[in-house]
Formats: sequence, C-alpha cells, structure tokens
Amino acid sequence: MIRGNDRAGALALSIRPEQPEDTGAVRKVHRAAFGRGDKARLVDQLRARGKALVSLVAEVDGKVVGHILFSPVSIEGNTAFRGAGMAPLPVLPAFQRRGVGTRLTQAGLAACRAAGLPFVVVLGEPDFYRRLEFQKASARGLRNDYGVDDPFMVLELRSASLPQGGGLVEYAPEFAEVEV
Repeated sequence: MIRGNDRAGALALSIRPEQPEDTGAVRKVHRAAFGRGDKARLVDQLRARGKALVSLVAEVDGKVVGHILFSPVSIEGNTAFRGAGMAPLPVLPAFQRRGVGTRLTQAGLAACRAAGLPFVVVLGEPDFYRRLEFQKASARGLRNDYGVDDPFMVLELRSASLPQGGGLVEYAPEFAEVEV
C-alpha cells in the first residue's frame, strides 16, 4: 500500500491492490469518470477471465476514488514479446487534477516492474504520459488496431524488451468485445 498527500497537501491518498469487495466501487468510479458503463464492463470481463495482471485502487478516507488496470498484450506473430496494456484509468471527477491518476500510474508501473513485465503500452493523452517517461510507440515501430498514432505510447520497463522491427500490438480480445 502506498500512502501520501496530493500537491496541495490536503488529500490523504492510499493506493492498494484491488480486492473482490471493491468491484462495485470500481464500477461506480468508471461510470462517473467516463459517463457510461462500457469501460466498467471491459474491466469486469478482463477480471473474470483472469486477465487483470495488475489492478490497483486509490482511496481517500476509505472511499475508492480511482482505479488502474493492466492486461496482457503481445506483439503480433512474436510470442517472445509480451507486455501489458494500461487501460482504463478512471478517477472520480471531484478528485481529478489532484495527482490521483499520476500516483495510480506510478504505482501500477512499479507493480508491473515487480511482476517482471518488460513493457507497457497505453492509448491516452500524450502530454500526461510523456511526463511519466512514455514515448510515442510508432517511434519504436509499434502499431495498433485503433488507427491512432500520437496517443499510442510505450514505456520499456526492461531494456531491449521490444522487437527491433516493431510490430502490431495485440490487446486481449475483450477490448474488441466491448466498445470503448
């Protein structure tokens, strides 16, 4: 568990692994943050099928205010290159822009390193993820099925963990089953 205060010093935030009793609170965070339930359904499916490699919650005063999930990804045609995809990352609107997402991401990346995962990819806001040392995935020859370039980013957790020629990053099939 990680404890600390936000930039203003007023938010007593703790980050811990998601527990089965958090499921309902995690769903509420997803719905409130994204305004719909599709990402909550994606998380439920990944969790139910054993594909939540790392799943953490952020709490303030015992209330779940944020969530992060990492699921398996691979490089097409190359089973030697397996990593994690980070998504989604919801934070309750009242707690956004207070460092919760950054702290969840940092804790999640530390957990991925500890689990021996070699790299993490994300589809997200480039300016946010660059601050966390992610780089544009296409610069490493990586592509995605979503047809986006700038928001598709990668972070190597272990040096030389990506194939030199790059390739298509394949997410878990649950991403195609749920419209996100």
